[in-house]
Amino acid sequence: VQLVESGGGLVHAGGSLRLSCAASGFTLDDYIISWFRQAPGKEREGISCISNGNGMTYYVDSVKGRFTMSTDNAKKMVYLQMNSLEPEDTAVYYCAADPSFVIPFKRCVSDTFEYDYWGQGTQVTVSS
Repeated sequence: VQLVESGGGLVHAGGSLRLSCAASGFTLDDYIISWFRQAPGKEREGISCISNGNGMTYYVDSVKGRFTMSTDNAKKMVYLQMNSLEPEDTAVYYCAADPSFVIPFKRCVSDTFEYDYWGQGTQVTVSS
């Protein structure tokens, strides 16, 4: 299993970015895939997840309505479209994955330490 993020960068407040996570070594439908972020001096937090096989997504309140997670099964890609970015969104963003039978969907953004597979992270910086 390998996850490789891309798409981070510097953007002004109110702008948009789309993060990508290239997945390999597993079938997207069989895994819970999540986006986490870690700001300087803060703990890593889960912000969204998708259960592709069930068509379910979840977002924490701080990003709900601004961020959208999607997948492209054919390309084995996972995306995070981020709109209306705020300086508080500045962080390193990671995608993570684990088999659906390991991570209950209802805990997909809270069970940080249960995920076995992580990407290397991509930096997102939002200037005010």
